[in-house]
Amino acid sequence: MTALEYIRTHPLFEGIPEESLAALAVQTETRRYGPGSLMLRSQEPGVTFGLVVSGRAEAVADYGSSQRRTLGLIQEGECFGEISLMTGESTTADVVALTEVEALHLPGEAFSQTIATNPKSVQHLSRLIVKRMRAELGTSEARPAQPAYSLGAAGPMRVLVVNCGSSSLKYNYYDTSSESPLARGQVERIGTPEARHAYDGPKGRFEEALAGADHGRAFEAASETLTHPERGVMASLKDLSVIGHRVVHGGCLLDAPTVVTEGVRSAIRKLASLAPLHNPVNLRGIDECGRLAPGVPQVAVFDTAFHQRMPPAAYLYALPRDLAEKEGLRRYGFHGTSHEFVARCAARMLGRRFGELKLISAHLGNGVSMAAIEHGRSVETSMGLTPLEGLVMGTRSGDVDAGLLIHLQRTLGMSAEQLDELLNKKSGLKGLSGLSHDMRELEAAAEKGDRRALVAIQSFCHRAKKYLGAYLAVLGGADAVIFTGGIGVGSAGMRARICQGMGGMGIILDEPLNRAAKVGPGEVVDVADRESSTRVLVVGTDEERMIARQSVQAVGRMGVAKVLESRKESSIPIGVSAHHVHLTQAHVSALFGAGRSLTPHSDLTQPGQFAAEEAVTLVGPKARIERVRVLGPVRPESQVEISRTEEFKLGLDAPIRASGDIVGSPGITLEGPAGSVTLTKGVINARRHIHMSPADALAFALRDKDVVRVRVEGPRSLVYGDVLVRVHPDFRLELHLDTDEANAAEISPGAACRLDSIQERPQHKA
Repeated sequence: MTALEYIRTHPLFEGIPEESLAALAVQTETRRYGPGSLMLRSQEPGVTFGLVVSGRAEAVADYGSSQRRTLGLIQEGECFGEISLMTGESTTADVVALTEVEALHLPGEAFSQTIATNPKSVQHLSRLIVKRMRAELGTSEARPAQPAYSLGAAGPMRVLVVNCGSSSLKYNYYDTSSESPLARGQVERIGTPEARHAYDGPKGRFEEALAGADHGRAFEAASETLTHPERGVMASLKDLSVIGHRVVHGGCLLDAPTVVTEGVRSAIRKLASLAPLHNPVNLRGIDECGRLAPGVPQVAVFDTAFHQRMPPAAYLYALPRDLAEKEGLRRYGFHGTSHEFVARCAARMLGRRFGELKLISAHLGNGVSMAAIEHGRSVETSMGLTPLEGLVMGTRSGDVDAGLLIHLQRTLGMSAEQLDELLNKKSGLKGLSGLSHDMRELEAAAEKGDRRALVAIQSFCHRAKKYLGAYLAVLGGADAVIFTGGIGVGSAGMRARICQGMGGMGIILDEPLNRAAKVGPGEVVDVADRESSTRVLVVGTDEERMIARQSVQAVGRMGVAKVLESRKESSIPIGVSAHHVHLTQAHVSALFGAGRSLTPHSDLTQPGQFAAEEAVTLVGPKARIERVRVLGPVRPESQVEISRTEEFKLGLDAPIRASGDIVGSPGITLEGPAGSVTLTKGVINARRHIHMSPADALAFALRDKDVVRVRVEGPRSLVYGDVLVRVHPDFRLELHLDTDEANAAEISPGAACRLDSIQERPQHKA
């Protein structure tokens, strides 16, 4: 029996049109297994869906050498891999053949686009998923995924990464057999008689002169070399799976790697006023690739994207709000791709989840920026509206008094163009030293006693140390400080100067380790002393690899985007979450009396949850809030969820977190009729989130921990980004907003929203 004949008769595929079944059958692979053969390995990511055609298998979970347990049998006609596929987490059990087994394997994206969009398939599968999720809840641990392919791909892909500058073109070619580029090249001095193309491929180095070449000719030279029958890596650029582009400025709306459409191109063009030296040529690169490789998906990866979830207090300038909002005047931040890459490398080296760490990343090169990263999000960064703000750079001034510019205009009559030239090209290390923008040359000059070179170096390090101290204060301490970029990786002296005297803040270098540190792209070395409470890491950045990974992910989400578009009219109820408290049983007893249990007052929308009769008083440093309802049932840790308005009233600064993520959050005192409890942590602003059942998630082709955007129609139509998807068998479909957000949007009882797009899917590797 062929795959098509089988799936035509299986109840899972009931209701799917014949042409869709035929397309699905083409993507389906038939595999055969002998008794005892491994059909699906534990810890593999959710990228495939299996269906047993004949024979029997079992799911076996391994909880240690003496704790291997059969979770259940998989009979003829049943499926496997569906929970991992839906949640995005690594598989928690081995699937092992008990007899001779014939199985069909479907790619995850084919599953999402076909089965997940068919109501009868969803109904059939969701019953099985609920049963299996209930069996596994509380017994499995999240484990890092180990993809069969590199770059986070679900299958073999060819990826080209392009960085198009005003006078240069850099490109890297990857396939998903390795994290390292198979070929790379660059064209320098475009538009001059000295233009030259250099290429390194599997068969060695190739160079050619391109005198007077423009960008079009530069791209043609790269294309000709990549497809050359002897030194190339492919027959045609049309063989590419995706082309990823570095784009400097994405503004407020382009806040994630994005498949290029005409609307995206238009947005990049409009943002050219904020990045006049970069966005136009970045767009030129997209246009040239579209000309040379028509039909190949292109993805824009924005330098600003990683910083777009900073809190308002961090990104707002103290300007009139109307003017700032109209003109887009805010801190955007840059080097985001580098900051995220090295932070993820640091998390992997530390053996910790990226989302639980406090990190400070220092990208020190000709361009210089720092970022404070908390729980996987940039919460502060040194660059602002443009890459000019912040630290001392090669030729950029960094922070200066705005009044200085007014003074120069009034006294010297300097124009905007002259000020731009002064601050961007004649200042920084070059201006301070009068010698060079290159730190290596300045260090050599300082060694020979050049006073101005020494002062330039001291100014560079002083500004970096000032920002480092500020970010330690913002985060309340850090798990690690990361040095990257040409100077950050290449100069042990700069690292030593910046960290010198910071032992009181928990930063102590091991000088021999620091001097000896050498790293390549993606490599990490810890140069902190054993007594240092904060690790000091030297990490080789690799923005091209990060762009490749994010491009692969963006293309992978195209199927999800199609599903969401097909269900754009499906509404999701909105629930407004007022302040409330979750308590442990011990704290219930301390606040309301020994042996006391919570008394249900009314059921909440989520099954099994209720508002209790009991209430407490919140006592903060500044004020009190009376009669705050306790919600049940009891939890393993006590937690308080309040709005932004209430945190100000109480005198607290609570982070925006998912429920249960309370590490590093402020504490508070709770008063009840029988006593009081002082929490050392637990006060948060709840991150906006959507509860979904497995059936809902399948219907929208979403997974647990996906991040989406939702559109709310009403008196103030708007789009909310950064909405976390939470999937559980007991959940009922509902978006949760806090009272401040609901009031700002004028959301009334009974309101609903619609899913707009997927913004992010969790990564498991750097």
